Amino acid sequence: MSLAPRVVIVHRRTEYEELVAHHGTHGQAAFFLSSRGRDIAEIAERHHRTRRALAEVTSAIPLTWRQTRVERADLDRFLFAPEDAVVVVGQDGLVANVAKYLAGQPVLGIDTDPGRNPGVLVRHRPADAAALLPSAFTGAVDELTMVEAVADDTQRLLALNEIYLGAAGHQTARYRLGLDGHRGAAEAQASSGVLVGTGTGATGWIRSVWQERGGGLPLPGRDEARLLWFVREAWPSPATGTSLVAGQLAAAARLHVTVESERLIAFGDGMEADALELTWGQTVRVGVAGTALRLVG
Repeated sequence: MSLAPRVVIVHRRTEYEELVAHHGTHGQAAFFLSSRGRDIAEIAERHHRTRRALAEVTSAIPLTWRQTRVERADLDRFLFAPEDAVVVVGQDGLVANVAKYLAGQPVLGIDTDPGRNPGVLVRHRPADAAALLPSAFTGAVDELTMVEAVADDTQRLLALNEIYLGAAGHQTARYRLGLDGHRGAAEAQASSGVLVGTGTGATGWIRSVWQERGGGLPLPGRDEARLLWFVREAWPSPATGTSLVAGQLAAAARLHVTVESERLIAFGDGMEADALELTWGQTVRVGVAGTALRLVG
């Protein structure tokens, strides 16, 4: 007998919950905020809206289906199954956080705070869940391009918005950068790191760099198998160059970064706690991922 579908509800602790956990009580949290000119009432109201949204989504799940919940902080320890339907209740960034752990499962984004969130990835309201969930596996989905980094020791990292390669702190990253088709030629660089982003990421970090560079390269669409990459603050010196600082990667193309520092990291979508650890001499290849995020439209 095949298993019934399982709905995995992904959420994160609200600001109110984090404040109360840190300060011990509602009253102490309220006093702390008031001493800094803020009112806890607004934060508490957003918390209650999130809780109501979670309750409404939970009640919309068909009775014959299984269900579970997972917090953002536990995603790296949670095992998604092929028959899962994932419902992200929260902000756009939470969809990006969960995307790297999936392998084709449909994702339904529920916006808990319309007007504060752009709604690029959390496109629906809690009341829509009842109608959308039964067709999650058979209805139309948007396949959003993802980016991947693969190290020579088989470490692999997926991201929906962008992947950053560089030093863990504010130190200079030293590496050798090359591209497919350059006959193996690579340039030694010292910089603040390399950023490789998708069309979805073109609404965030990668866009800010793109704007600073004058917008000379066309931004990719969310479902377009094309990436943009930028070297941040490349430093020219007798030993390091700045001729390769921006470009685009088609579906089969790869950017090669060989580490020439004691330690560099690669992380995706701002989740530095879940990063690849790279050391001297290692090479990582970055390009369009073979899997996409299947977002329920």
